[in-house]
Amino acid sequence: MSYRKLVTILCLTGCNVAHAAPGDSPQAGSIDMRQVFDTVQLPDAPSRYVSGSGMPGPDYWQNRADYTIHARIDPGTHVLAGDETVTYANNSPDSLDELWLQLDQNIYRPRSRASFANPERHAHTTDGAVIEQVTLIRNGHETVLQPRIVDTRMQLALPGNPLPHGQKVQLHIRWHHTIPGPWGGRTAVSPTRDGDIYEVAQWYPRMSVYDVRRGWDTLPYLGQEFYLDYGDFDYTVTVPWNFTVAGSGALLNPAEVLTPTERARLAQAAHSDTTVLIRTAQDVTDPTSHIARSGEKTWHFRMENTRDVSFAASPAFMWDAARMDLPALSPAPGMPPAPRLAMSVYPREGVGPQAWNRSTEYVKHAIEYFSRQWYGYPWPDAINVGGHGAGMEYPGIVFDGWQDRDAMLFWITTHELGHDWFPMIVGSNERRNAFMDEGFNTFIDAYASQHFNNGEYAPKKDPEFAPQTGRPADDIIPVLTDPQAPTLMTPSELVSEKYRHSVSYFKSAYGLMLLREQILGPDRFDAAFRRYIQVWAFRHPAPSDFFRFMDSEAGEDLGWFWRGWYFENWWPDYALTDLSYTRNDPRQGTQVGVRSKGRLMLPVLLRLDYVDGTHAEQVIPTESWHLTDHITIDFPGGAAVRKATLDPDHALPEPDRTDNSRTMP
Repeated sequence: MSYRKLVTILCLTGCNVAHAAPGDSPQAGSIDMRQVFDTVQLPDAPSRYVSGSGMPGPDYWQNRADYTIHARIDPGTHVLAGDETVTYANNSPDSLDELWLQLDQNIYRPRSRASFANPERHAHTTDGAVIEQVTLIRNGHETVLQPRIVDTRMQLALPGNPLPHGQKVQLHIRWHHTIPGPWGGRTAVSPTRDGDIYEVAQWYPRMSVYDVRRGWDTLPYLGQEFYLDYGDFDYTVTVPWNFTVAGSGALLNPAEVLTPTERARLAQAAHSDTTVLIRTAQDVTDPTSHIARSGEKTWHFRMENTRDVSFAASPAFMWDAARMDLPALSPAPGMPPAPRLAMSVYPREGVGPQAWNRSTEYVKHAIEYFSRQWYGYPWPDAINVGGHGAGMEYPGIVFDGWQDRDAMLFWITTHELGHDWFPMIVGSNERRNAFMDEGFNTFIDAYASQHFNNGEYAPKKDPEFAPQTGRPADDIIPVLTDPQAPTLMTPSELVSEKYRHSVSYFKSAYGLMLLREQILGPDRFDAAFRRYIQVWAFRHPAPSDFFRFMDSEAGEDLGWFWRGWYFENWWPDYALTDLSYTRNDPRQGTQVGVRSKGRLMLPVLLRLDYVDGTHAEQVIPTESWHLTDHITIDFPGGAAVRKATLDPDHALPEPDRTDNSRTMP
């Protein structure tokens, strides 16, 4: 039994509850209930920009950045060169006299801040982002700007008048950088027997976010993740003739880069629920399988209303696809709606019946399941890349490892694609609040594992969730009881690698599971969580907004839970203190004493097992502990009692269960 309806302390057969006065219990006063249940002070106050209901307020605003990018890979030097135009719209009430951009490639420079903050990740270096020229285009006039570059940030002072509310400005930037080797992590060049695989991310100068909470949010890139505004992307990638490119969004020029055979196979895949090979293992080694035999090809992609784009390119790619059961979508303005495809690209080394042969099956399931369960997938295609194994997510495309197999390939594929919902659709600030994307995504992943193919890979049991046994109530205990473990509200860059998965992923995900299964129940939780995604889609919620939204939408004051699970590392700890008959006669009733020794008062199930094989159950709701740490529950008379048990289904993360059961004397 998971969800128990929290309506009353009276059981169906008429049991009652009595509260002990503070002096009645030898342990009274050991827990200050005011500390547990007092109003929680959230970091951000409500305003006209974000309301007390957790919804965007009447004056909520958000800036916008649209990009046109032309990029070219030089395989001889591994240099990626780009020419980019950014159209930036100032929707804020402020006039902006400067613009800030992110140069994430500078993380690889010698003596970058990241090399000191996380030296184990940065044994190799590059020259970082080389900015060749920046010009400002305003009212038809182009002005050369002199950027100030500080680590992974670039500041541009606007000459003349500031950029006022409601106005746009364009930046034209020419740049290049050397793509790192496999040591690059999220962006890398990796060798395979048929050629290098380029996984290209954080690859162009990106606008920083200017928001209502901080103005320009300019935290340096130390290896955490990202915070970006939304816009439309139109981009081209020029590569050698024998490369295949997979990119975020829709490919707009298939006739220029694909053979008639490849286009026919794609058309077949668009009507197939099973995987269709677009480029086979034989094609990879056959020069005649390409539309050109020399020179270069330019691949043209477009993605709308997204915060980022990434791509992968290689002569070694096999490619397969299948139709996603989603409504057709126009890939660009003026183009007719087209079927949407789940796709995978990977080297021949990844082939295998329990390996990348099944990747597209996993992609299709993840996108379709998350779309039905939470919010419809808004972009054209979804792609899994078999590369060196970064396990990294970008809108519409994810970078996984061609060596992945079996359950691990399913779990990593589903997790990385789940990030299309958090933070690609719900645009929280990953750089500050990792639990809002990693944990929320891990939460929806765990249910996807249960759903896929009758639980073929359930329960989820990997470094991100319940890694020891697959039972989260057990596996979370070492985290809760570790005095050095950070809380979920700890800023992302202050969470060490030791705790990154166990806290930001696992604890955050399990917190939502507890909220869904033990506190609110699936009906109330699912309705509220879907509404949260809908309201904050393509916007920037903060933790305070999520907490307030769930309180308001679900109709519960959950401050005690936010405090105990998110701001503290508290846990539940219940004990049976007494089991006896009323006036020593089971026909008169049974009395059960229960004490709370913990500070997280999750609803807990109390079960009486009778000697005749029947049982009675009573949920003890959180409100029972507002004024006391000890209560007595009276069950009506009946058969003789064999034993009483708290949390008989082992649903709660309780470190000490030795006093959860008592046998009738």
